[in-house]
Amino acid sequence: MTDYQLRYKIALTYLSGFGPKKVFKLLSCIETPEVLFKDSFHSLAKKTGFKKEALGLMHRENALEKADKQIKFIDKNQLDVHFYLDNTFPRRLRNCEDSPILIYTKGNLKTNPQRSVAIVGTRNATNYGKNICEHLIYALKTNDIQVISGLAYGIDAYAHQLCVEKNIETVAVLGHGMDRIYPVTHKKLALKMLSNGGLISEFPSGTKPDKENFPKRNRIVAGMADAVIVVESKSKGGSLITAELANDYNKDVFAFPGNVDEENSQGCNNLIASNKAHLITSCADFLKIMGWGNLNQANQMLCNFEMSGPESTIFNLLLANNKTHIDVLSVQAKTPVSQISAILFQLELKGAVKKYVGNMYGINQI
Repeated sequence: MTDYQLRYKIALTYLSGFGPKKVFKLLSCIETPEVLFKDSFHSLAKKTGFKKEALGLMHRENALEKADKQIKFIDKNQLDVHFYLDNTFPRRLRNCEDSPILIYTKGNLKTNPQRSVAIVGTRNATNYGKNICEHLIYALKTNDIQVISGLAYGIDAYAHQLCVEKNIETVAVLGHGMDRIYPVTHKKLALKMLSNGGLISEFPSGTKPDKENFPKRNRIVAGMADAVIVVESKSKGGSLITAELANDYNKDVFAFPGNVDEENSQGCNNLIASNKAHLITSCADFLKIMGWGNLNQANQMLCNFEMSGPESTIFNLLLANNKTHIDVLSVQAKTPVSQISAILFQLELKGAVKKYVGNMYGINQI
């Protein structure tokens, strides 16, 4: 990707009065992001349906100037940029209706791992929560699963630390720009993560860790994972926000139960009691519910079904991505949705594929 192309993609995030949803609508009506910055407002109004007055308030030149400064920071700090329409953009996140336009990453991480799980919890972790974390992380090591969290105090940072020790790929989603690490005490941990994992943020450099940024951060955590595990939580907190968002995204949510008298167990117990999370007591419970046995089992399943070429293509896409929206499958397979729908129906009849709420599909009990 050249800087010339990157300039317009980044500038989209700086347009005044145009958040991601409006930008996505604009992009669906024009050939490239560059058009939005070079066409006349009259021409853009005809193409997009937006009023000239609204388009005229975007402050395009200001957005381009900010994008130029951001590119200098990206080059200096060796960041990677993943635009919504790029192949490297996280597929799971793209399925979310409030997905960002682009994300910045640093390190040696996969934006589209075969399997990923978010592990979150209270900032005031107890020995009980830490012990759960240890057993969970150690068991995940043999299953090639990427671990995502938020680098916050408590369970988040402890999960990251354990992953570093066990050489498990782990990714921290930040609630600020890449020009800082918050909390500062986790800077050494963040640097260690870069060799097998790394950092992700939707925020440009200069963005401070303000309070309103962390719920936005939590939606990225939930959106990038196949499932969310809440280890330990009070009745309110960021980990519960992440769990709620995951439910909204039709992701699987899991929680470890705790002592009913303990404040740090109230959040998990409430999630379980309200049927917003699966009750688990071990990593084995989690892997069983997710259907995440050894990958060789998945390959064996593929051999057990007689599939046409197109059916094998769709099956393999689901195998790689877990739950996927039918529209995303259409883009990945370069096949009309009507044909994808027919293929999925045949796979459902064969018992190879399962349909979930919201036109989401996944492998049926690997």
